[in-house]
Amino acid sequence: MPQIGSHLKELRRRRDLSVRELALRSGISHSAISLIERDRMSPSVDTLSAILDALGTTLPGFFADLYSSVPHSPFYAAHEWIEIGKAATVSYRMVGINHPNRQILMLHETYARGADSGEAFVHSAQEAGMVTRGAVELTVGGESRVLHRGDGYYFDSRLPHRFRNVSDGESEIVSAVTPPTY
Repeated sequence: MPQIGSHLKELRRRRDLSVRELALRSGISHSAISLIERDRMSPSVDTLSAILDALGTTLPGFFADLYSSVPHSPFYAAHEWIEIGKAATVSYRMVGINHPNRQILMLHETYARGADSGEAFVHSAQEAGMVTRGAVELTVGGESRVLHRGDGYYFDSRLPHRFRNVSDGESEIVSAVTPPTY
């Protein structure tokens, strides 16, 4: 399986940017970018999205390029969903990584007890989803709400947002994110 970090580093070098220049453009620390490029840290979807936005590409474009050699099928078994940002407490699994001309990022998100997506973040997209297990506190802009199984959301990702598991066990979300359209 291709490594996110080395592919990100190659993309940055093709654009003749230093790690520090990319950090300034993306708002992500140069040390975090360096760790991600060496595959020593898995970025959250929002962090990776901010870096890719600064590089002039999208999440779907990045992963389509990364997995372009994988044959396309309209069907994806559970084991074929690709992990795109697993941290110790949060997993983001993506369906349709190699689908040509993909215009949506479809995720299965799993949050361990007490896990969160990190500091409130922004990127150019729209997000929608539904909690399928547990309870998740979602903060969008200045508004927060605890969503339980069956509750959903839809918001403009240019508003600062954050997800936090507030249940006694694992929480899961099935979500969709539109890529930037430039």
